[in-house]
Amino acid sequence: MPNKEKNLVVTWKRSAIGRKKDQKATIAALGLRRLNQTVVVPSNPVMLGMIKKVEHLVEVTEE
Repeated sequence: MPNKEKNLVVTWKRSAIGRKKDQKATIAALGLRRLNQTVVVPSNPVMLGMIKKVEHLVEVTEE
């Protein structure tokens, strides 16, 4: 059975310096380690919630 779940491409665009600890932790939990790094994550409610929390720091597109 093929996986029909869509993926999201998340790129870290703005620094987390001076941001709250939970936002920094969310960036790390998404798998982002440095600015301008891009990761591909599944489009599920958990990931969408994490992205919503740091939407001002990242850029998101559909794969």
